[in-house]
Amino acid sequence: MTEQPARWTRASTYPDMWVDPDEDPRDSDGPEPEGELATLQDYLAGYRATLRMKCDGLDPEQLARRSVPPSTMSLLGLIRHLAEVERDWRNWITDGDPLPKLYGKRDADFDEVVAEQSAVDAAYADLEREQAATDAALAAHPDLGTRLGKDGLAVRSLMVHRIEEHARHCGHADLLRECVDGRVGQ
Repeated sequence: MTEQPARWTRASTYPDMWVDPDEDPRDSDGPEPEGELATLQDYLAGYRATLRMKCDGLDPEQLARRSVPPSTMSLLGLIRHLAEVERDWRNWITDGDPLPKLYGKRDADFDEVVAEQSAVDAAYADLEREQAATDAALAAHPDLGTRLGKDGLAVRSLMVHRIEEHARHCGHADLLRECVDGRVGQ
């Protein structure tokens, strides 16, 4: 039987938090975003930051560790998966030929994870590039009701789906991180 790591957090104010509120880079004391588009972008940015926080401080072996057998899911796999998904969303909003899969075949984003620093660096670079490209493609359509691609999907629907995808995987990241080193929190 594999020994589980002890649960821990850096937070001292609330033991179920990732960090104390005054140290949380996602929280701001400023006003809420103005308007629907700004609100959606703010939520997406928050979940993107959360995933990065959940991966912060881990070495390549820890990031690549498949923590919940028989699943192939790992924190590094999540990073690769979200890069793949960002690319795929651009395929939904264009009428042109689809972009090829980043990692070659279905589920390669998880199945072919390796515990090497070069693989970690490449995954983060892929994620940043694909997020920026999808952000730019959608920025060309500031009206959330604009319908795009062969299926006529509304920009609003794509934005909400991106938020949902990140939020769901941040939940996975919570569990994966706790299995790796015991760190818990929101």
